[in-house]
Amino acid sequence: MTEILHRPGFLGTAGNLAADMTLVMMLVIAAIFTGGMLLARRKKYDAHQWVQMTGAVLNLALVLWMMVLPFRDFVVRDMEGPRPFYFYRVTIIHAALGATAVLFGLFVVLRGHNLMIKPLRFKRYRPFMRVAYGLYMAATLMGIVVYLTWFVVIPNPPLYQ
Repeated sequence: MTEILHRPGFLGTAGNLAADMTLVMMLVIAAIFTGGMLLARRKKYDAHQWVQMTGAVLNLALVLWMMVLPFRDFVVRDMEGPRPFYFYRVTIIHAALGATAVLFGLFVVLRGHNLMIKPLRFKRYRPFMRVAYGLYMAATLMGIVVYLTWFVVIPNPPLYQ
């Protein structure tokens, strides 16, 4: 499986197949979240609840599978390494924003399914959902910046050998 993911990508950049698939999947998940938001606006709350939960679970799986290890290997273990300073900065900003979005989004999803412990429950649900959606969209936009920085802008892209 690892060999397949490290083949050249399909987006015409220096990214490998794993990086290109991750970018495309994150855009699909952003569309899922947007579809869920539109369902809520149409007052289709049951469908909204399940669509958002699906997006949150897919997002968590993709982050854990395709983002944590490259962050560890190419940023944490490589600080002050061979790449320009902005490579590390945009990636760290994205990681912080993305981690916040994932954790807060999962909190909101758990609350939406009444799976939250009593002291952490809240009554006004809409502001929490809006913040979670905004954080996720900001993290997605920052993820595009990271992809472009890693595989278009810098001369020595990080790739597993």
